[in-house]
Amino acid sequence: MDSPEATRQTQSRIVYVVDDNDEIGRLVCATLDEHGFRSEHFLTGANFLRRLRSKPPAVAVIDLGLPDLDGLQLIRHVQSVSDSAILVLTGRQSVNDRILGLELGADDYMVKPFEPREVVARVNTILRRLERSGESRSRKGTHERARFGDWTFEESCNLLTGPGGREVELSVAEARLLATLLRQPNRILNRAALLGDGDHEPFDRSIDARISRLRRKLHADGDGQELIKTVYGAGYMLVAKVQWE
Repeated sequence: MDSPEATRQTQSRIVYVVDDNDEIGRLVCATLDEHGFRSEHFLTGANFLRRLRSKPPAVAVIDLGLPDLDGLQLIRHVQSVSDSAILVLTGRQSVNDRILGLELGADDYMVKPFEPREVVARVNTILRRLERSGESRSRKGTHERARFGDWTFEESCNLLTGPGGREVELSVAEARLLATLLRQPNRILNRAALLGDGDHEPFDRSIDARISRLRRKLHADGDGQELIKTVYGAGYMLVAKVQWE
């Protein structure tokens, strides 16, 4: 029987590709397999969801233009039932689609046509980012609940509770971003620090979209105070006294 560590390492190499174009799906899977991943291809969102329930992947590569389910809604569902990271791979080039996909919690976004090896590079970047985030959390101890202002954030279950005790839904990506800000309050963090990976392109705007969505959620039940400040030309800063327990 495999050890828990061996099982974890195997799980970290599993990638699901959800694309109704059989040729593209097979190509992406073949390239991933050549680079040491264990991939599975799904032509429909429904088939992917059935597999997700029994064995979630480390990363799901999702096309937005699926025949049976809306890709953006699929992203939302994946974020609500698993910790799987998401890479959008789609023919939709609309800026609105890109921003909405990232706001819903996708970790990265690629537009077709594409180079298959870039998919592998993006998947590796996502996994390194998650690994570094986990290592950082281990080094900082086991405290999992942060109190700031009238808010409480429980990192172990991505639960944000606002004034009056109302729970606020966060995507996995939003929760990771909030945890990073809460670990370094009152400090300016640039995009690279917030992404947790220096390999990302400096012009990547995914953090801007997540900050915008997170800021709206923190403002909704608050007293009007803007907790996340924009420092133009430098990055973002969470302005609050934070107590971890």
